[in-house]
Amino acid sequence: MRLLIILAFVLIASGIASAQSIDFQSPSKDIACAYFDTDKQNTLRCDIMEATVTARRPADCDLEWGKAFEMNAKGAAVRICYGDTVMDPKNPVLGYGEVWQRGGFTCKSEQTGITCFNADRHGFSLSRAKQEIF
Repeated sequence: MRLLIILAFVLIASGIASAQSIDFQSPSKDIACAYFDTDKQNTLRCDIMEATVTARRPADCDLEWGKAFEMNAKGAAVRICYGDTVMDPKNPVLGYGEVWQRGGFTCKSEQTGITCFNADRHGFSLSRAKQEIF
């Protein structure tokens, strides 16, 4: 009986976790983004697989660096130190010219890459050749 209760809890918790993130990827499958609504804090993270990284690695980053970007619904966007990824070949594709909006974020997919911004108009533009934070 106890095992059934634990199993039910795990299934419920996994359902809640998947309901909280909304993911998409570029048609080239080189850029993937995930939206998280955790504790009423909206966050958007985008990763790029192939990129020319020119940003200097921070001294306190012992993990991967340079190809993951994150922002909240308000405030500045940042490049993050990371040990995981939001890349998933099963993510739905955001076609070229299409716009994705949720939780104060807007992203546009173009042949040159994906650009995302928040309610404060801070964000990032990602492509293989260049990654910009604005």
